[in-house]
Amino acid sequence: MSDLKAKFEQAVAASKNLSERPDNSTLLKMYALYKQATVGDVDGKRPGFTDMVGRAKWDAWNEIKGTKADVAMKQYIALIDDLKG
Repeated sequence: MSDLKAKFEQAVAASKNLSERPDNSTLLKMYALYKQATVGDVDGKRPGFTDMVGRAKWDAWNEIKGTKADVAMKQYIALIDDLKG
């Protein structure tokens, strides 16, 4: 496993043990970066207006469409490091 992937896995584990729950916009950013790093660009149709959570997640992920996986991993790691303080 590459050094970056190892750091990413550690950041994912650390995200589950943060002392404070991040605000919703930060959680959406975490979600989007994680999905971009692990899956790639968002695929499929945007959820309907009745699925507000799914729609917000899709929108957040779609905003970073085209970001390379290693760049998304680095941004995710930096975000978690900031949240850890």
